[in-house]
Amino acid sequence: MENSLSISIKLPVSIQRAWQSIQEWESQSDWMLATQVWVTSDIREGVGTEIEAFTGLFPKAKKIGILDLMRVTKWNPPYSCEVIHTGKVIKGSGLFRLEKVSEEETLFHWSEIVIAPRVLFYLIAPGLYIGVRISLMRLARALAYPDRSGE
Repeated sequence: MENSLSISIKLPVSIQRAWQSIQEWESQSDWMLATQVWVTSDIREGVGTEIEAFTGLFPKAKKIGILDLMRVTKWNPPYSCEVIHTGKVIKGSGLFRLEKVSEEETLFHWSEIVIAPRVLFYLIAPGLYIGVRISLMRLARALAYPDRSGE
């Protein structure tokens, strides 16, 4: 059964800078909560790019957590990127969509369609929502204060 979840947040940078930050896949490890991200394909951007994201305890070592395998299916810089989740546990699709507010502000719309039994989705949705919300707030802060990223 398909279930959806979406969050939007304002980023304090131009749409081009927002896109650059989001599509630098490995740098998502800096702001995605308890997650390590790797590009696993020969190509690093565009349709066909393959990405792994491990979320859990000790994410760099891939211990105690969930491995999310993704492949980019749509690529429209600097406006949107869509992925399909191809792992054993996480199935569905994800979408990053950027909307220009001004030269210095961009809305980042994040959405997921998760294929799971409705009861299971209702059990995991609150934690998923909170984790992604915190992650997007960390991204916004890192973009607002780039010299404080090591704190």
